[in-house]
Amino acid sequence: MDQDARAGAVEPLSAFAYSSFRLYWTARFLNGFATQIVSVAVGWQIYDETREPFLLGLVGLVQFAPALVFVLVTGSVADRFNRRAIMGLCIGLEALCVAALAAFWIVHASQPELHGEVWPVFIILTLFGVARAFLTPAVQSLAANLVPRESFANAVAWNSSAMQASFTIGPAIGGLLYGLSHNAAYGTAFVLFGIAALLTLLIPKPAQKTLSEPRSVESMLAGVRYIWRNPVVLGAISLDLFAVLLGGATALLPVFARDILDVGPWGLGLLRSAAGVGALVMVVWLVRNPIRDHAGKVMFAGVAVYGLAIIVFGLSTTLWISIPALFIMGAADMISVNVRATLIQLATPDDVRGRVTAVNSVAIGASNEVGEFRAGSMAAFIGTVPAVVIGGAGTLLITGLWTRFFPQLYDKRRLT
Repeated sequence: MDQDARAGAVEPLSAFAYSSFRLYWTARFLNGFATQIVSVAVGWQIYDETREPFLLGLVGLVQFAPALVFVLVTGSVADRFNRRAIMGLCIGLEALCVAALAAFWIVHASQPELHGEVWPVFIILTLFGVARAFLTPAVQSLAANLVPRESFANAVAWNSSAMQASFTIGPAIGGLLYGLSHNAAYGTAFVLFGIAALLTLLIPKPAQKTLSEPRSVESMLAGVRYIWRNPVVLGAISLDLFAVLLGGATALLPVFARDILDVGPWGLGLLRSAAGVGALVMVVWLVRNPIRDHAGKVMFAGVAVYGLAIIVFGLSTTLWISIPALFIMGAADMISVNVRATLIQLATPDDVRGRVTAVNSVAIGASNEVGEFRAGSMAAFIGTVPAVVIGGAGTLLITGLWTRFFPQLYDKRRLT
């Protein structure tokens, strides 16, 4: 790391004083950007082809399943091997999966007898999920190796900005590209994944305290034990897990866009971007105004607002109510994300960080992908609007219960 850059860094941009972090941040942004383009294209194509909300939920489930299956392996790999190399290889595998998706839809379009047959997509998405399962612990743990401890909270905020910027721009661009053709969407995603992989490999090999103890079940379970024994970290992870699992509505956005709001692929891109815009605005605010006190109470307030915004979105039949509701939802969720990520990374020793992050990534995956499956399944049985509104109410209930179950988290004042 550049000592001169460290000395002269401006506080809101202190993490960017390090060239390794700049490469890392750009690669992470491009990777997230490409992933969002693929999500819009796959979701729209599957629903357009089948009209089955259940399958939209299944899209998230098959991508989450590998993270759950390999949770004890992925974190150990991130702690034992070069995290930068793992990141580059996994992004390369994502690019290959996108190429396979494009090839499938080309063949599918040329053979009318395949209409309604989408099972190969789920096989490819499962492989995509394997890449993400190994990528997530490596990419999240790598950040702590690229900046000094005093700049890490700033790096966490900017990492969140990379993801939220991709969540903001990716869906909108994905909707526009898909409006041109699905090949344009998949082709752009493939190029972005390729650039992200190249930038990752250009990061100088960082210092990393690797795991040296022999491989064993006990070693692989170290992350689980650490979280279980730390009530603040356990509370933060589980609050986000259950709040988003119950409140997630992203999988149903194609249904809202087509059947409720009647806005088409372009409108779907706007809906998917709205939460990202809100989160990005909140990231910018947090970078310049970090949470300095009452972090726990601020986190719980953010989750409660998140639940209320979901209820408003579920009841809306107008695009210009739905978009602000999603904007507020994204901004409120980012508060929880920022607090949780900072707590986990700063409190975790480097040689166990990959395993702790792997468990956290499974919780995030469960909240997002399993939450999408929950939404899709409920929508198939009780309807789309009730599924979303009941989920938002469930988020509010969880928020109230967790203030009682985890008072250490609720009373947490500072993130340092």
